[in-house]
Amino acid sequence: MAYDLYVITDETIGRGLSHAELARRAVAGGADAVQLRDKRLSGRKLFDAASEIREVTHDAGALFIVNDRLDVALAVGADGVHLGESDLPIGHARRLAPPGFVIGASVGSVATAVRAREEGADYVALSPTFATGSKDDAGPGHGLAVLSAIRAAVPLPLVAIGGITAGNVSDVIAAGADGVAVISAIVGQEDVTAAARDLRNRIAVAKAGRR
Repeated sequence: MAYDLYVITDETIGRGLSHAELARRAVAGGADAVQLRDKRLSGRKLFDAASEIREVTHDAGALFIVNDRLDVALAVGADGVHLGESDLPIGHARRLAPPGFVIGASVGSVATAVRAREEGADYVALSPTFATGSKDDAGPGHGLAVLSAIRAAVPLPLVAIGGITAGNVSDVIAAGADGVAVISAIVGQEDVTAAARDLRNRIAVAKAGRR
């Protein structure tokens, strides 16, 4: 599965565009994966938003991940769920999920990345890689040295999230990330599709240089 450009929807940063519309514009620009993340919505409204994104990503052939809520992910037939360190344990989620279901995990160190792999994660995301204003509880950035150390220790797809921009994405890929997860750099832009296309191209160039 490809995680090169992983877009997280946010209706506030997205200037009021719906989660589904942000997803539609992001995949039009080449997003490989879309994550629905919204701490404010009720379970029912989250289900409705997830159902709409499921249609968008299915038609585009993109991966659809729901943040935190395994129940919602399973209910709408999402491709997977992304779990933070304080969320449902990965092992328990794995027992509840069907075969082929993707479980991603936020990690902050080599030790937590190794543990996530042992518990059954399919990919790990260093969160936050750099300081970010998109997530109130993100804390300080871990930096590229930690990213590289995780890359050396864990043979899973590695995604960098937090503070990723067009200006630093090449450095992130060079440090070992397989992909980047972004909010502001895509959904916060006036032209979401163009921003996604530009960042996707920068990732491709960076990966070609790394090879």
